[in-house]
Amino acid sequence: MIDSQEMVKKVFTQNSARIDTNKGDAYYNSLFEKAKSRLAALRKQPALKDIDLMEVVESEGVNRRDFMKWASATTATLMLPPMFTPLVAEATELMNRVPVVWIELQDCAGNSEAILRSATPTVDDLLFDVLSLEYHHTLQAASGHQAEHQLEDAIHTFKGKYLLFVEGAIPKAMNGQYGTIGPGGETFEDNLKRLSKDAAAVVAVGTCATFGGIPAAAPNPTGAVGVMDIVKGKPIINIPACPANPANMVGVVLHYVLTGQIPELDSLLRPKFAFGYRIHDNCERRAHFDAGEYVEEWGDDGAKNNWCLYKMGCKGPMTFNNCSIIRYNEGANWPIGVGRGCIGCSEPDFWDKYAYERPMADANIKAPTGGVEKTVDEFGLGLLTATSIGIGVHAVASAVAGKRTVHSEDEE
Repeated sequence: MIDSQEMVKKVFTQNSARIDTNKGDAYYNSLFEKAKSRLAALRKQPALKDIDLMEVVESEGVNRRDFMKWASATTATLMLPPMFTPLVAEATELMNRVPVVWIELQDCAGNSEAILRSATPTVDDLLFDVLSLEYHHTLQAASGHQAEHQLEDAIHTFKGKYLLFVEGAIPKAMNGQYGTIGPGGETFEDNLKRLSKDAAAVVAVGTCATFGGIPAAAPNPTGAVGVMDIVKGKPIINIPACPANPANMVGVVLHYVLTGQIPELDSLLRPKFAFGYRIHDNCERRAHFDAGEYVEEWGDDGAKNNWCLYKMGCKGPMTFNNCSIIRYNEGANWPIGVGRGCIGCSEPDFWDKYAYERPMADANIKAPTGGVEKTVDEFGLGLLTATSIGIGVHAVASAVAGKRTVHSEDEE
């Protein structure tokens, strides 16, 4: 398990600047009181799962002090001021009051596996032991008609209260016959529509569920689409990535437990607390990018010295995710950290647009984030090969390039 103090320091440093100070103390004081009332109401409700969070956490060697450090880091991750830390800690203990129905559609079960395969689980992983999972294809003991009965019982008992987690894309071709479920042969599309009807909110987990993912890659023979293309009239939260990080799943549930609302979302319905970051801006190799130091081919001196992977196809400049902060494998590492460039797996159509070893500057695709990837070679090989110019000039040059891009688009 990673050092919790380092995690707190890193996460808070990266997130504290993103707390919207324009909202003012009045906003956060009001939200604080609402959260207190929400948790008080939840505490009066019977637990849906008879399990004590601290017993689970302590059984894995995490003491109360470490747990509170984790709560501090999570508070910062959710872009909340430090005064919310005790409430976040309390919310984790009340997660067993919120029912969750989890379904798997056209997928590889990678998101479920990401949760299950923890050798030394973090607190994020352990919270899934506390969560009241009323139905989950992979984890439940029931099967066949018994499983169907369990699902129907859950959606009727908790009508309007359960969170519906969806893993996997939805095939629409051949009238949905590429994917059917249950003894009645219900199509994935019909199953999703029926289960989402009485859900409090729908959480699409992984890039397949959010944007169609690899099943939707060209030529997309099954007509795969994401949840938001099917479900209408319900709050939808997209948690893309392949697989999604358990910490981001927990963050969404915690925010709902804490406030009774879904978190603030971006234009692609992704929670801003997790996807308000561009990989490029928080990358541990960013200094090498600014200095014009790139890996030119696998195994060269640049690769041995952890230089920037942009020229090897890293899509960090156009990918939004918190991978570099939260990381994977119990927080140990992430793709760029092990020497493999980002393939943009949290972005729409990533397999067709980004998953190749070539920088965007060499592609005939317009990236969604503006000027950096269009001018990286010009800046990196021209201005920035001289280390004396350094980061400052690159920042100015990038800003100018961005303004030029905006002006040119306005003129068009």
